[in-house]
Amino acid sequence: MRYELYYWPTIQGRGEYVRLALEEAGADYIDVARERGAASMMRMMETGDTPPFAPPFLKAGKLLIGQTANILLYLGARHALAPKAEAGRLWAHQLQLTVTDFVLEIHDTHHPLGPSLYYEDQISEAKKRTNEFWKDRVPKFLGYFEGLMEEGGGGFLTGRKLTYVDLSLFQIVDGLRYAFPQRMKAFERKIPKLCDLHGRVASRPRIKAYLASDRRIPFNEDGIFRHYKALDV
Repeated sequence: MRYELYYWPTIQGRGEYVRLALEEAGADYIDVARERGAASMMRMMETGDTPPFAPPFLKAGKLLIGQTANILLYLGARHALAPKAEAGRLWAHQLQLTVTDFVLEIHDTHHPLGPSLYYEDQISEAKKRTNEFWKDRVPKFLGYFEGLMEEGGGGFLTGRKLTYVDLSLFQIVDGLRYAFPQRMKAFERKIPKLCDLHGRVASRPRIKAYLASDRRIPFNEDGIFRHYKALDV
């Protein structure tokens, strides 16, 4: 089966978590909007019995699956990117939902008043939000995942085998290094196991090939992870 991934064609965004899973699985997929244009994605959102609220969404045969964590729950079971037992699959899904919460907070550093305004219209508020983010929220979220890594001792978040959650945490570390290079450099000493996990994921053959290819959209200031010098002080 050839998957069809629908997401915005010029940003990594939330679609990148799905792309990483598809790439690690060696799955046959098409990044539809990049090849056929965003209009084809918008048309697909208006069809079927289970229309998605927003991208990303995945067409898998007759299924149309929306929401990043929901897509990963599906792919994880099909491509050995999640534990086999039900309890383990639910645990991985729970962790991914926590990642989803954190991704929203990352986005809100540069758009604390909402996406309908430009960053330039909320710089003062963004500085305050970013300071609070690094003081309280980053230690809370990344400290939680670092603690799980320490307790597990298996090299990956849920044990000895990689899951889609590990891929997502790779993206979190990678994105924070891009968006906040100075702040992240100072913080990384507190999360050595997550940094090791990032390197372990990046060195996996399929992920390494993906990161070096043109399928990996570069970070930019239209996505979730944005580098604004005024916020990285």
